[in-house]
Amino acid sequence: MRVLLAVAALVAVAGAASMSLEDLEFHTWKLKFAKSYGSVEEESRRKMIWLDNRKLVLEHNMLADQGIKSYRLGMNHFADMDNQEYQQMFKGCLGSFNETKIESATTFLQPVEGAALPSAVDWRAEGYVTEVKDQSHCGSCWAFSATGALEGQMFKKTKKLVSLSEQQLVDCSGSSGNYGCNGGLAYQAFDYIMKSGGLETAYTYPYQAKEGLCRFNKQKAWAKCSDYKMVKSTEDVLQYAVATVGPISVSLDVSHDSFQLYESGVYDEPNCSSTKLGHAMLAVGYGTDEQGRDYWLVKNSWGVNWGDEGYIKMSRNKDNQCGIATRGSYPVV
Repeated sequence: MRVLLAVAALVAVAGAASMSLEDLEFHTWKLKFAKSYGSVEEESRRKMIWLDNRKLVLEHNMLADQGIKSYRLGMNHFADMDNQEYQQMFKGCLGSFNETKIESATTFLQPVEGAALPSAVDWRAEGYVTEVKDQSHCGSCWAFSATGALEGQMFKKTKKLVSLSEQQLVDCSGSSGNYGCNGGLAYQAFDYIMKSGGLETAYTYPYQAKEGLCRFNKQKAWAKCSDYKMVKSTEDVLQYAVATVGPISVSLDVSHDSFQLYESGVYDEPNCSSTKLGHAMLAVGYGTDEQGRDYWLVKNSWGVNWGDEGYIKMSRNKDNQCGIATRGSYPVV
């Protein structure tokens, strides 16, 4: 057996000798992310896109090495997609905000004036945050953002961290204005949970990354909420909410290739919009790095292969960059 393995290794090395460095890197990347393509033509096209992204990553990281950029990029599982394809993949993840509905249906968080807040918060360390999840090709970011906020509030109440069912929200919350894999809003998910009588766990109602028939069993509901609150659209109020309440559902502009390929560091994208929001995430903390850069610690739902093991540090106190404070909300349990 050892001889066969040794021969196989030699054959592999010999074959690789005729390959370019880029060929070897692309092959290794495909193996890492279990990528396969339907034809030689498709693979060739994907490789060209991958090479363009590789060039972008290398050039950006050279600037990061010089301290010119505050974050690094990486060749993640989106590296064979051009930015237009990437944007299309998550287009419609968020529904349309209804200002009148928000104003009439709920209340806004009111910060205590003069309240002293900690300089840094990380609710992961306190047990409020479940593992990083993956929404896959379903436009259900809003559901993951909502469950993350509710998981934190249920832990605050029960001291038990339980992963909640995004699939139930995808299948069942249409009556509150959500559209399953075609988009929705976290506060509408909270509205559904209030009216339906609860939310099951991810164990009893597991995620399938596609919309199906609602099969909610009220007897299996683990989490409930009695209300939800919106967070005023300023970073100061969002900081107060994160510090005093727990993880907060937020929405952002994630359309840029810098977000698509983000790997680590404090993300700083001057071209971000604070109003054209396309993705829901979960703010689980905030802080300041060693270079004095303020950041928000945000959990994504694209698996651990994206970003810093599924997380990103978004710029904080930079004029609401990417709209992080524009639409914050959380459930009341």
